[in-house]
Amino acid sequence: MRDISINLRARSEQRDLIDRAASTLGKNRSDFMLEAACEKAQAIVLDRTFFALDDEAFMRFTAMLDAPVEANPALDRLLARRPLWEK
Repeated sequence: MRDISINLRARSEQRDLIDRAASTLGKNRSDFMLEAACEKAQAIVLDRTFFALDDEAFMRFTAMLDAPVEANPALDRLLARRPLWEK
């Protein structure tokens, strides 16, 4: 059950195009728009999460991940500090 309303403004030509596409798929405007928006949102989120590498780039990437961590004194100092909300 849907419990939230999402409102937006559009030109009549945009609404007509959306209605035509929705009708072609046997859907109503709301279902069509929600499905299209969620597909686009998922693609954007996944694009930021997953990436493709060729074999050579993947080997370099895994080598960097497997390499020993270099000392970082500035990071060590930062992590050793007590957070402001605990002071």
